[in-house]
Amino acid sequence: MTDRGPRIDPQRGFTLGLLALDGAMLSGLAGPSDMLRVAQQLAQLRDPGTHLQFRSQLISARGSDSLRCSSGLRIEGMFCSQADPDVLLVPGAMHASADDLVRRLEQLGPEMALIRSMHDRGVAVASSCSGAFLLAEAGLLDGRRATTAWWLDGVFRERYPKVTLEIEKLIVEDGPVTTAGATSAVMSYVLRLIARVAGEELAQQTARILLIDPDRQSQAPYISQALREKPRFSLAEKVERVLQDRLHEPLSVGMLADQLGTSERSLLRHFKAHYGHAPLEHIQGLRVERAKALLETTHLSFDEIVERCGYSDSASFRKLFKRATTLTPADYRARFTLRPH
Repeated sequence: MTDRGPRIDPQRGFTLGLLALDGAMLSGLAGPSDMLRVAQQLAQLRDPGTHLQFRSQLISARGSDSLRCSSGLRIEGMFCSQADPDVLLVPGAMHASADDLVRRLEQLGPEMALIRSMHDRGVAVASSCSGAFLLAEAGLLDGRRATTAWWLDGVFRERYPKVTLEIEKLIVEDGPVTTAGATSAVMSYVLRLIARVAGEELAQQTARILLIDPDRQSQAPYISQALREKPRFSLAEKVERVLQDRLHEPLSVGMLADQLGTSERSLLRHFKAHYGHAPLEHIQGLRVERAKALLETTHLSFDEIVERCGYSDSASFRKLFKRATTLTPADYRARFTLRPH
């Protein structure tokens, strides 16, 4: 698959369909709609005679005329168009936990049927945040690459093993299906759509007006292991306890297996199934996470931080840190250090 995205004909304008999903985050619906309106206004300022038309429309799978958002606010008197949009966007919904999210999916049969039918008719489909779970549940992501909100990484991998999850990516376009990270990531996706319809200049002007960084490509700098939703298995919990206690020490798969009372083969299978990668990669991720926390909250030198993370070679750990976060340790500290008010 390639990142070709949806086919858009600028001559007939562009319509973004917004799935009317009870419990959706209002920003996931209003943000993209407002962005398109700003782009329309800017286009008319540049050329009062422009025929360019950006439109957004709510699309309900249940024929409802109202929508309750996650904050409790209701959209009343809702008119839902029956016409197919160029892109159908599935917003993220607020959830208390991964289990809560999965329970919600079981109640969204009409929405999944609508998504599948539009996809079958050639409508490009996109999601933001936890909306990727709805696309995966509908079968649209099998055999494709995708992303979702970074804290749902482990749960998504376990539930949808046929999907290649690229959790560090802010946006993944795989043919006619696009997934974006948390709610603000969809703003970057809408900028891409604006650029395809009306050119990079209008997209850049829209980004400037709304103070959006159009160059964001990765979720990596924002990922926090502590906030990730993790599958709850007794072995997984034991692994995390042992690793956190001994992260500053040299670690090997054999030593870890001995500590946990299991075989190396079983441990490797466990990591593959529940983390989506090998033990060494997981340990490196935890060490980077510890370094991030120390950079944010202390004045320790980088060499001191490296030592507390179980490394002796600062140069190699610096490379590992940048590969994991896309930032140098100095840049990360400058950007994320906790400052007193």
